[in-house]
Formats: sequence, structure tokens, C-alpha cells
Amino acid sequence: MLRVRKCVQEVEEYRPVVTSDNAKLRLDLNESTTGCSPRLLAKLNSMDARTLALYPDRDAGEKLVAEFLDLDQAQVLLTNGADEGIELLCRAFLEPSDEMIQVLPAFSMYEIFAQASGAKVVSIPADEDYAFPQRAILQAINARTRLIVITNPNNPTGVVTSRADILSVLEAAPHAAVLVDEAYFEFCGQTIMDQIGKIANLFVIRTFSKAYGLAGLRLGILAGAEEHMTHLRKICCPFNVNAFALECLSVALSDQDYVNRYVRRTCATREWLTEQLKQLGFKCWPSYGNFVLSRFGERKLAILAALRARGIELRDRSDCEGCVRLTIGTQQEMEFVLSELKLVLAELPAAQVAR
Repeated sequence: MLRVRKCVQEVEEYRPVVTSDNAKLRLDLNESTTGCSPRLLAKLNSMDARTLALYPDRDAGEKLVAEFLDLDQAQVLLTNGADEGIELLCRAFLEPSDEMIQVLPAFSMYEIFAQASGAKVVSIPADEDYAFPQRAILQAINARTRLIVITNPNNPTGVVTSRADILSVLEAAPHAAVLVDEAYFEFCGQTIMDQIGKIANLFVIRTFSKAYGLAGLRLGILAGAEEHMTHLRKICCPFNVNAFALECLSVALSDQDYVNRYVRRTCATREWLTEQLKQLGFKCWPSYGNFVLSRFGERKLAILAALRARGIELRDRSDCEGCVRLTIGTQQEMEFVLSELKLVLAELPAAQVAR
């Protein structure tokens, strides 16, 4: 009888949130509500039949990205979304007897890809107020540790890990790959990318899904030391990135004015919304992503259901007690969300809000 591997049987499927048909605002997946730049959209519309008939040239795209990041081309690999970069690292470095360390709360795919490799997942809860648990991480590192994941800034909390803490983990585990997930880098500005090639066990992933508004094109970046990237290329599909993404890459990288304007507006609206939620009695954590984590308390599920009925989708973070993650849209969109939230709160029975 045919059976899949036991470690695969035990993996819990990641189920993307299904947005209701009447959704006016999808604020649950950290997508851009503004979308990509007009220049990039024009590039998409100009693609011809011949381009689509040919296999895409990833090499040319990696040269562009390497120049943009001031890296050698051999240190860069374009991936099908940042998720593929995570999977490649798990496949390359994790044996069934190995361990991967992650900080909770975390993106579910870290654990899924590690489990699919047969490795043990060691989950370290974040410190108070979701601060990076440096001491616990260092204590958890042992001879079986082969991969450590640091999301910076973290999703779903938006909390930033200091450069010093990241460097301390890299130094403590030279035998392990240390992945720094910088999916929300543009909203934060803090990076460890400048250490690629200088620290052999460091890997960094980025994505075009957030600040660039290209979640639908599935384009990511994995960067690391050339000696390791050579092996990762061996197990990467040769045509993993589609022609649409590669054709748009040069425009996306060159239109930084659009990206910077979007990021500035998003960050300003994020701070505004945070203060408004606090005035309503909800605890919020300082965020450096395109989202805010807020504790709605015991009325959370009722609030989420009521907002969904009004066409607004927020993300229930059951891994953070009483909390909801709100993607930041435009100022006008967030003013609409706040007005609807106030109406919902007025209609619900009074209850103690968890602070």
C-alpha cells in the first residue's frame, strides 16, 4: 500500500484565509490595497505572445537584483515568492535528526517546510510584549540545530529585532543556517543584507508582495554566501519564476519613487490608526510592518464577525491571545474601518477590553 512519509502525514495544512464574497476591504493578508505602480502595470499590458511562449530568463533578473542590492550575482536567487526560499533552505540543510528554531508567533510555513523535511521544530515563545527572546534562543542552540529563523520585523507582531541580537545568534551557531526574513523591510528600514558574503551562515529573504504590490506575481529574493547558494541552485526549479514577474522586475526596481511614496503613506496611516485604536481602549504593539496587531479582548470574535458582515476582513490571530492583525490600507480606507468599528462597538454588549 502506498503511503506518504510519516513526517508529511503529520504536517498541518496551511489554509489561506478565504475572503467572503461581500468583502469591500481585504485587510487580512497584508496585501497592498493600492496595488503596483502605473508604470509596472503598463509593462504588464505591453507583453507580447512571443514572450509568453518562451521559458523565462531568471539569470537576467538576478543580475538586476544583485546590482540593486549591491551583491554579487552568485549571492542572489530569485524565487517563486519568499516561501520558496524558505523551502529551499529546509531541503538543503535539514536532515530528519536535525532541529529548526523559530520564535512564536510566526509565519506557519517555517514549521510546515521544516516538518516536511522530517526535522524537529523548536518553538521559542517571544518575551514580554513580543520582544525577541535572545537569551532563550541562545540557550536552545545545540549540535542538532541546523536552521534558525528570525523574522524582522516580525509577523504578526510588527516588533523589530536589533542588529546586535541577530549578530549574536549568527555567532553562536556557525554550524546552522540563520534565515532573516525581511518581508517587511521597506516599512522598517533595518536590514542585515550588508552582511551577506561576510557571514557564511547568513541568509536573507525579501519579497515583492508587500511594498511593491505584487503578491499576485509571486516573486521573492533569497540571498546568501556564494558557497551555499551554489548548492541551493541545484535543487531549485530552473524556471521557477514566471515571465510576468521577470518582465516587470526592472520597472519595479527602477520605480522606487512610487514604492517610497506608498511606504511613507502607509507608515503614517499605521501610526494614526494605532493611536485611534488606543483611544478606543485597545492595546496595540508598535509596528514596523504594513499592519498593526491589536488586542480586541473577549469581544474579538463578535467584532470580527460584525465587521465581516459589513465587508471588512481582518485577520484573527488566535496565536496571540485576544488579538487581531489589521493590514494598513489608504488613509481613507482606514478611516472607513474605524468608523465601522465604532458602530460595531456601539451595538455590542459592553465588556471588559483586554489591555
